[in-house]
Amino acid sequence: MTTELPDIPPGRRVVIRYRLPEGYPQRFTDVIGELVAREPPTIRTADGQTVAIARDHIVAMKALGPRPIRTSEIRALEAAASDGWPGVARARMDGWLVTAGNGYTNRANSAVPLGDSAGAARIDPDVLHRIGEWYTEHGLPLQLRLPDRLAEAPPDWRTWSETRVLGIDLDNFRFPQGPSMVRIDASPHEAWLELHRFQGEDTTPVPPPQPDEAVLTAVHDGEIGFAALGLPTPLAVGRGAVTTAPDGRRWVGLTCVAVAAPHRRHGLGTLICAELIRWGHRHGATHAYVQVAVDNTRALAMYREMGFVDHHDYRYAAPK
Repeated sequence: MTTELPDIPPGRRVVIRYRLPEGYPQRFTDVIGELVAREPPTIRTADGQTVAIARDHIVAMKALGPRPIRTSEIRALEAAASDGWPGVARARMDGWLVTAGNGYTNRANSAVPLGDSAGAARIDPDVLHRIGEWYTEHGLPLQLRLPDRLAEAPPDWRTWSETRVLGIDLDNFRFPQGPSMVRIDASPHEAWLELHRFQGEDTTPVPPPQPDEAVLTAVHDGEIGFAALGLPTPLAVGRGAVTTAPDGRRWVGLTCVAVAAPHRRHGLGTLICAELIRWGHRHGATHAYVQVAVDNTRALAMYREMGFVDHHDYRYAAPK
């Protein structure tokens, strides 16, 4: 008799109980992992092994919550993301990656604790003083980027811009079919820069700063692409950067996604992201990530609908 299986889509974490062949000391065993296929039910376990189970051996299958993210995975993804938005100058100090990008964006002008061969990054007055001196030499204030579990803000420092990082294994991503309507170039054109600068709005109370092309086009040991839907005036734009994490995973990071205000809620943001993921996959990416302000519920909903899952949060910190 074949057990009726619940309708659980691939990509979810599940536990399957199944019968063992004759000769085993126990009748049943369990396997836990990510469901990668339903026919036959196939699981990828935490150690990367793939286990396919005959349907008539399965006793039960149940969906589980997301797999806990290890601290080492947070550190690895932050390293890949730092290479994908590296600024124009960088240095390493006691496990900190310190970057500067002409003051354009918090991410390009902050120090992140990535650790080193000695372990976790040090966060003591001497290290902070030397990081501060480095930023002073570059005409910038001291600013830290603090991912979950990697470091806490020093006492009496202010924090802001809580940001959620979401990721997806591209084995679980449904790639667009057919020819692409999105053009991806190695550098941004003027219309791309304009839509990015104003985030698709026709007017803003205070004009945002001009984009810094040196920062936008920088990538460390990776590939970069600028996507636009519609020419000469794009309806939607986005930026993709493919970099490799220390654990060997190759990530495509999606940033600068913007849709012109009159054309929103028609799936154009999803289309731009999907095509950037397809472009990243062609350049060897196995995973994708995005970084979204925790109060941007609309963007978070879009990415979760695409299959992204929460990975970790980070926030910025600076002396008061």
